[in-house]
Amino acid sequence: MTAPRVLVDGLAFGESPRWHDGRLWLADWGAGEVLTVDADGRTEVAARVDGLPICLDWLPDGRLLVVAGGAGRLLRREPDGTLVGHADLRSLVAHPWNEVVTDARGNAYVNTIGFDFPGGEFAPGAIALVPPDGPPRLVADGLAFPNGMVLTPDGGTLIVAESYAARLTAYDVAADGALTGRRVWAAIPDAAPDGICLDAEGAVWYGDVPNAARCGWPRVAGCWTESTWTGAASRARSAARTGAPCSWWRWSGARARWRAGRAPVRC
Repeated sequence: MTAPRVLVDGLAFGESPRWHDGRLWLADWGAGEVLTVDADGRTEVAARVDGLPICLDWLPDGRLLVVAGGAGRLLRREPDGTLVGHADLRSLVAHPWNEVVTDARGNAYVNTIGFDFPGGEFAPGAIALVPPDGPPRLVADGLAFPNGMVLTPDGGTLIVAESYAARLTAYDVAADGALTGRRVWAAIPDAAPDGICLDAEGAVWYGDVPNAARCGWPRVAGCWTESTWTGAASRARSAARTGAPCSWWRWSGARARWRAGRAPVRC
């Protein structure tokens, strides 16, 4: 395994790493910014969001989507750099919205944890579909703190991390974008999977919140392994996109730093 190295530090609260167009993209919640980072650790501000830019992904035409979680809105970055409304999700669920993943047809799937966090009483979360040509609608519910999501390369399966249920849950994606055939894709005992990504071999990497130095990869239900990186991170997030390195952030109170590394995937 390649030794991890610090890529960038000085972040207020880093989240949601994505590998796109040869660069690392991430959200800095504390600064309300979406950043890009090159291989030498140089950063640029790609967007500024009023509130928390919870998560991000891209439409097929290359435009960036950003979840403004507390505001309950999905924003879209236009070619000139301006942010505009893509979907208002507050009519579906009034609680904060979380992760987003898009498909090749222009559909966006956005999940909500279903309660106010931190401090609110737990309630099940849900997933909404934002189609390219219609209003958003709920397509899944009853999830225990839904978090990171990925779609398989064929667009036929959506996998979501249930942080409060210690599992990854899968759905079949119908032609109209509906989610059916809910099943446990991988049970992960004593873990709380957070951010996830799918690698080139079809394995899912997950950031494990309570187990600070662990990044694992369930391959299929009932068959999973893990990699332990001593002292790696106080909270881990998997990098996103096929073939990209695994990256995560270490938070030590006031500031955060990104680390990057790579590990083999075997099952």
